[in-house]
Amino acid sequence: MDKAIVLIVLLLISPAAYAATHNVGDTRGWTTGGEYATWASAQNFTVGDTLVFTYASTHAVDEVTEDNYNSCNTSSPLSTNSPSPTTITLNTTGTRYFICPRAAHCSTGGQKLSITVAAAGATSPPAGSTPSTPAGSTPATPGKNPPPAPPSAAATLGGGDSLMVGLMSLVLVAVVGLN
Repeated sequence: MDKAIVLIVLLLISPAAYAATHNVGDTRGWTTGGEYATWASAQNFTVGDTLVFTYASTHAVDEVTEDNYNSCNTSSPLSTNSPSPTTITLNTTGTRYFICPRAAHCSTGGQKLSITVAAAGATSPPAGSTPSTPAGSTPATPGKNPPPAPPSAAATLGGGDSLMVGLMSLVLVAVVGLN
């Protein structure tokens, strides 16, 4: 009976071990002049992952609709986040849009991020594959912010929390196995 309980606990916490933590902009963080479309194209976002925005006090993070993302409109955000760091859990599939609401940071500073979140366990295109332009959309024009590329398989798994869950699982199995 004890072993069955341990197995159930391990099955329940296993998905947490595979969630990825995405540090937006990597070491540069959330700031003007970032190449967030390029950064996002090297990630694979899935349900359960987290985004961590790290930024100076001159910035913030607003989640917005697609229309407000495209126009850098900050008047009606879905959510507003500050101070740094801001952690956002990706709990549903679909495309999500983030901008900095400070004056001109989105429109001229390029401080905007669009990501597509896939279901956990979903497959993504092979790394290095060339995506086609979706029907009804226009290819990127040089000199303008290109639309974000589809996610790739290059995301890193885990982080400190995943390691801790794994180690706790091993200890739990060892303790129950000794009884």
